[in-house]
Amino acid sequence: MTLEAKFLGLLGSQQAVLVTVQAQRGSVPREVGAWMAVLADGIVGSIGGGHLEWQAIDQARTMLGEQAGVQLRRVALGPSLGQCCGGEVTLQFEPVNAADRPRLRQHFAAQQALWPPVALFGGGHVAAALVQVLGRLPFLVHWFDSRDGIFPDTLPANVQVEHSDPVQRGVATLAPGSRVLIMSFSHAEDMDVVAACLLRQREHHDLPFIGLIGSRSKWATFSHRLTERGFAASELAQVTCPIGVPGIAGKEPEVIAVAVAAQLLHLSKPPGSDESAATKDA
Repeated sequence: MTLEAKFLGLLGSQQAVLVTVQAQRGSVPREVGAWMAVLADGIVGSIGGGHLEWQAIDQARTMLGEQAGVQLRRVALGPSLGQCCGGEVTLQFEPVNAADRPRLRQHFAAQQALWPPVALFGGGHVAAALVQVLGRLPFLVHWFDSRDGIFPDTLPANVQVEHSDPVQRGVATLAPGSRVLIMSFSHAEDMDVVAACLLRQREHHDLPFIGLIGSRSKWATFSHRLTERGFAASELAQVTCPIGVPGIAGKEPEVIAVAVAAQLLHLSKPPGSDESAATKDA
């Protein structure tokens, strides 16, 4: 269940104040659009933690007991707040109840539609671990496999599965801008998916990342065979193999999943954003 679904479910029986980051300047804990819902008996979501969030919760709880309208608050994140980010955020405080659920559902759906699409080919252990990680991150995942009964019964809300036989047929249906991850149960399938992606690139050039799981020796073999199929060196250069951010040791599925998810996050950061998430502390 996504945080949005959890919030909307709770909102069916109680009121809340929705706190949203409306604007930002300089170094801040969270981006525009980040939100948290403050209910009488709990919190859903986060606007970054620290004293900023504590004060926002306190203001929202006060509003729950009043007939208040929408409020805006501009906050400078300086020493007086106990946060040394140095930037500035504008927060919107919006009282909501069950009657607002249809509008909020549309709002969250529109926000989710802006998430980068990820196409995952293969339903093995690494893919299953990766889906669980991506299920908590702002991506829309389209998961393909050629085998019946390979997908788990329970999936994150942002993951859609599709049986495709042959599996490379799914490449033609991908949303433009898809980040492609290839990790099927066989090298033959991997090869066919890579080739299909490169052919699509020739015509549309709309797949910003094509990642193939495996070693450098695997890619050397694939490169030779793809060259024999007529692909040029400039086309092969569009494939990343191995995948995952460098410097992370371990071959356990969960370790690989975290490394690949980190790589996707790096590729999907807003243009001009050089500050790492780790530096955006409270």
